[in-house]
Amino acid sequence: MEIVLITALGVGGATAFGALIGFVFKNISHKFLDIVLSFAAGVMLSASIFGLIIPSLEYGQKYNVIITVGGIFTGALCLNLIDKLIPHLHNPLIGDSEEHKNKSIDKVLLFVTAIAIHNLPEGVAAGVGFGTGDTKQALIIAGGIALQNIPEGMIIIAPMLASGISARKTIIIALLTGAVEVFGTFLGYFAVNITGVLLPFLLSFAGGFMLYVISDEMIPETHSHGNERGATFALLIGFCVMLVTDHLFG
Repeated sequence: MEIVLITALGVGGATAFGALIGFVFKNISHKFLDIVLSFAAGVMLSASIFGLIIPSLEYGQKYNVIITVGGIFTGALCLNLIDKLIPHLHNPLIGDSEEHKNKSIDKVLLFVTAIAIHNLPEGVAAGVGFGTGDTKQALIIAGGIALQNIPEGMIIIAPMLASGISARKTIIIALLTGAVEVFGTFLGYFAVNITGVLLPFLLSFAGGFMLYVISDEMIPETHSHGNERGATFALLIGFCVMLVTDHLFG
């Protein structure tokens, strides 16, 4: 249980760490963020496949393919439903005028809501990983998710400050988005332990969550500023780094 607590705090704390970097370096270029976020997407893609989906097939026994595929689509559809039900925004636009800044506060908060929405399933994925009993593999998954949270934390700072939100409130909001992930980690962990028979489904369900976030959010975001080539290779590098890490330590 202690290792789960440490993991939850680490995964959630990565967002706060990224936010701290965002405070120190307020003018981080889109190119740098796209490269870092793409690298994180590659890490998450590898973690979802080797840490969640393949184990789901291994634990699914007779109906493993049906359970795994069903879990993937259920996870993706669930997150899609959340996207539709909870108002949020993915790309806030901040202008220079004071009037525009005031109008942008709502947009920025919707943008932060989008980050929080996807922090929950990422936390669930980190927690579900412990259900297999393979602590090393679970930590690798959590590490990949934490790595992805750092650029997310960096991204949310500049829009909030630019819209006129105070530094103190910005810090609190950033910490709350990380707290969502801590809650998600415990939710995933206890869900697996209470209903161990559903482990194969929950693993692929978490994998579907992650695949949805990668395809629907991360890749489009990193390909929308003219940095597609660099972003693509960064994703491949992230995937291979996680692949090698899983091979050597998993």
